[in-house]
Amino acid sequence: MTPEARLAQMNLELPKAPKPGGIYSPIVQVGRMVYISGHGPVLPDGSMITGKVGGDMSEEDAKKAARQVGLTILATLKAQIGNLDRIERWVKVLGMVNAVPDFGRHPQVINGFSELMAELWGDNGKAARSAVGMGSLPSNIAVEIEAIVLLKD
Repeated sequence: MTPEARLAQMNLELPKAPKPGGIYSPIVQVGRMVYISGHGPVLPDGSMITGKVGGDMSEEDAKKAARQVGLTILATLKAQIGNLDRIERWVKVLGMVNAVPDFGRHPQVINGFSELMAELWGDNGKAARSAVGMGSLPSNIAVEIEAIVLLKD
């Protein structure tokens, strides 16, 4: 089953692809590599999931926010490259978690994103990954993720 078919089967709703909040491109394609700018957790109604993990947000809710970032990135990719089935594999992911200083479970939060990509692409959805904590993120979003994907020939 293709990633597009899996997405439909899972009844997942992609939000509208967000417009850049500054002077940058949502993606940059160089050959078969697509570099995806940092995305936040945009909900279908256009609002964002905000909060500081370990403060006013639980780890479980932050993991859900990371999954929502995945859907947001997929919306951007679909808008920019036309079809998610063009993606051969996820190459690299950087997950940033808006967390209190003593929170240390950043990888478990970013698993929300990684698990979604593995559900859709199988082993090709498992990228090299970094998960780090931040003192703050734009607009107090809970999670920001940037990624690199490889397109099919």
